Amino acid sequence: MSEFFDLAGLSFLGVLTITFVGAIIAVGARNIFHNVLGLAMSLFGVAGIFVYLNSPFLAMMEILIYVGAICIAICFAIMLSEPLYLPRPPRKPIKLAGAGLGAFLVFFMLGILVKKTTWVPAGVRGTDWSVATIGHYLLTRYALIFEVISLVLLVAMLGAIVNAKNGRGRS
Repeated sequence: MSEFFDLAGLSFLGVLTITFVGAIIAVGARNIFHNVLGLAMSLFGVAGIFVYLNSPFLAMMEILIYVGAICIAICFAIMLSEPLYLPRPPRKPIKLAGAGLGAFLVFFMLGILVKKTTWVPAGVRGTDWSVATIGHYLLTRYALIFEVISLVLLVAMLGAIVNAKNGRGRS
């Protein structure tokens, strides 16, 4: 219990608090802009966890990609969508059931993936995790990750444009 009373333990608890409070705000706030701010706060906390795990490169990528790009794209989509005071059409139960089934299938498949993966400890993989090594891996072996991130940003921008077109055309 005494390990949480030193500076490292207190800073880790602070980062965890920021992450969880941001996640609660992101899920529980009634205003969509507050949801995005909570998401940004939570992602800053995740970046703090990466710093605590001695991965400053991943922390910077977390801030640049997720906090910077994704949250800004969401804010852009919010600004281009129709106002909140306009009445919304009711949700159809078949769409809710489909979304629930899709979420369950994704969770189930990720659970199977986690269970079947052989996890190799970091000491066995090697100790050279410099920025040059990580950059080499990201541009050669893990290049698909950056492509997927660019696709997520493209889909967010297209969603904002579609929302703006549909929202402005109804008046």
